[in-house]
Amino acid sequence: MKSNSKCSGVVLIVDDNPETISMLNTTLSEVGLTVLVALSGQQALTIAKRIKPEIILMDAMMPEMDGFEACRRIKGDALIAHIPVIFMTGLNASEDIVRGFDAGGIDYVTKPIDVQGLVARIGAQLANSRIANGARQALDTLGQYSLSVDLTGKILWSTPNTHSLMASSGATPDWIADSLPASLQPWLALGAKQPLRLDDLTQPLLFSALESQESDERLLVVELANKPNEADLLRDKFGLTAREAEVLTWIAKGKTNHEIAIILDFSPRTANKHLEQIFRKLNVENRTTAAAVSLRYLSQIK
Repeated sequence: MKSNSKCSGVVLIVDDNPETISMLNTTLSEVGLTVLVALSGQQALTIAKRIKPEIILMDAMMPEMDGFEACRRIKGDALIAHIPVIFMTGLNASEDIVRGFDAGGIDYVTKPIDVQGLVARIGAQLANSRIANGARQALDTLGQYSLSVDLTGKILWSTPNTHSLMASSGATPDWIADSLPASLQPWLALGAKQPLRLDDLTQPLLFSALESQESDERLLVVELANKPNEADLLRDKFGLTAREAEVLTWIAKGKTNHEIAIILDFSPRTANKHLEQIFRKLNVENRTTAAAVSLRYLSQIK
């Protein structure tokens, strides 16, 4: 049955059945999706790492590596773990559906496939995924080295900047892609309330939690432990006075004029005067853009 819905995005179909692939390729192409095809779980892993589709349709039952194992491996790789996986299965038993969710699948459809229902599910998952990915990209653009982990240190997702920072600091490939060192587990389990320094690297790193969550997930920020003075860097880059550089540093950290005035011990009126000069020298019109410009520069030189 032809679907009247319209979507856009890149979908990877993983199935060893040529008839299923042909049907899905025709249907999904008609609604505006760009279709990639993998005939096995291993091929799916290779394509996902190289091209990073926005969503994956995964057949559950395939020879050699089944869809459950392929999904587990995708979710075990921090660089592609964010890609939503919808299982396609002829299995109706509840334990098989549970296996799909346990492997990291976000939804499932049963064969024979209801085309309209599948397109609707793809559209909904793409929308949710883009919201989440947009937040991560915004963190990257603003120079935030962020990652999400569970209480054992397993990496759920990380921004590309974070991955690059950890790699350049001498982190081993296994914990860049999979789990943070075991030494961080007690800190995570206790709520990560204070920053934690990791010294056994070529460049020591400092981990801190953006907030103390009661859930089993921790959103962390990573930075160089021995990083240069940010105010000095901003002063030299943008031709600021020492005081203007201090103000810009606190703007980048999200502080209001009133808070900056208290921290730096001057009046809010003085803070406004400094802001006027900062905007002029950075050629920006507001504090949000000034913060973004400074954070982007600092992220490039760390």
